[in-house]
Order: sequence, then structure tokens, then C-alpha cells
Amino acid sequence: MTERREELAANLADVEERITAACAAAGRGREEVTLIVVTKTFPASDVRILSELGVRHVAENRDQDAAPKAAACADLPLQWHFVGQLQTNKVRSVAGYADFVQSVDRSRLVTALSKEAVRNGRELGCLIQVALDADEPAAGGGRGERGGVAPDGVAELARLVAGAEGLRLDGLMTVAPLTGEYAGRQQAAFERLMDLSTDLCAAHPAANMVSAGMSTDLEQAVAAGATHVRVGSAVLGVRPRLG
Repeated sequence: MTERREELAANLADVEERITAACAAAGRGREEVTLIVVTKTFPASDVRILSELGVRHVAENRDQDAAPKAAACADLPLQWHFVGQLQTNKVRSVAGYADFVQSVDRSRLVTALSKEAVRNGRELGCLIQVALDADEPAAGGGRGERGGVAPDGVAELARLVAGAEGLRLDGLMTVAPLTGEYAGRQQAAFERLMDLSTDLCAAHPAANMVSAGMSTDLEQAVAAGATHVRVGSAVLGVRPRLG
């Protein structure tokens, strides 16, 4: 366990250096960017080490892995972010442990999350996932290849979240698209997300959270103005293969 702790501590220090340098290059304060460590496929023991090392935000993308892990780490001072595509039949479970759901992308999901948040007596922070690969006139508010709503569907979905009992509209999230006009252009993609965030904040001033950037492109996300970066492999190493 000592060896694993040393490995995670070194990786975390490297990521911290990258974020600090990116903030400096962008003329931003380090405190403006929150690190979320994506712990998917890694054991609860790693989450416990990360907590000991000062990590306060962790993310998961599959309920079947996240639920038991969150239960095993319930004594830790952590904020849990659900970042994967969320099916409505998993909402009851996710609403029991997640502090934030970053992948809200359709009205049916808003309704289900609201119902379960109220049932649990909890308030869930919600981010609307924006699909920039659906950023085409013909998309008509459709969903992207990796989930998310097209930019022209953001305002209506935001209105639904803001008016839903038990939910709190916190901002926007995106994953740099693999296809379409932003493929291979992470900086441009994240700048587009920031434009959408500006529009969102005009109607909902408190919804100023912008989650973008991962291990390979966190610098571009910080340069664009992201408030949260989601880093997995750069901290935890190469992911185990799922069986």
C-alpha cells in the first residue's frame, strides 16, 4: 500500500504542477480551478489514499462500480460526481450518493433525478452535458455520440433543471468531441463551451461551473476558462481492462 500511495502522490503532484502552470499561463489564480479525480475502474482503496492526499472531488461513470465504492468510502470528506451517460433506471441509485450529476442531457432524466432527490431529501447539483459534435443546424437539440444535448437545446434544459424540486443548476460540462467540426480542436471546443456558459449565466447567474478537460487536454480547458477539470489516468495510471 505504501508503494501505491507514493505512486499516487507523485502523479497527483505532477497534475497539480500542470494545473498551476496552466493557470499562470492563462493569468488565472490556481484557486479558480478544481481538480476532480476520475476513479472509474480503480478500487475503493485508491479513493481512500487520494482522500488522505487531499483530494476532495472524485468522479465515476458507471453506477454498478460507483455505488459500492461510494458506500465503502462514505466516511471520507468527498464530493462524488457522476459523469457517465445515465439511464433512468439507474437514477434511484445514483441520487443516493452523487453530489453532482454532470451528464444531464434530456428532460426525462431531469424528471427522474428530481423525483429521487426529493425522495432522498437531498439536493443534487446538475450540469448540463453539451454535445459539441451535435453543434449543427440540423441537430435540432439532438444528442451527441457520447451523450449530451446540442447547444441549441441547452437553454430549455437549463430552465427545466432550474425549476425542478431537489435539483440545483450548477453549469455545463463537455467532453472534447472525436468527430465533427471540433474534432482535434480541443481549445476551440472549450472556448465554444465558455460562450455557452456566458449565455447560461445571463439567465442563471449562479450556474457558473464549467467542467471540461481531462488528462490529455486539461491545459486547453484551463486556458479557455474551465472551473473544473476531470483527470483520471494522469493520476491513477493506465486503467485496468474491464472484463
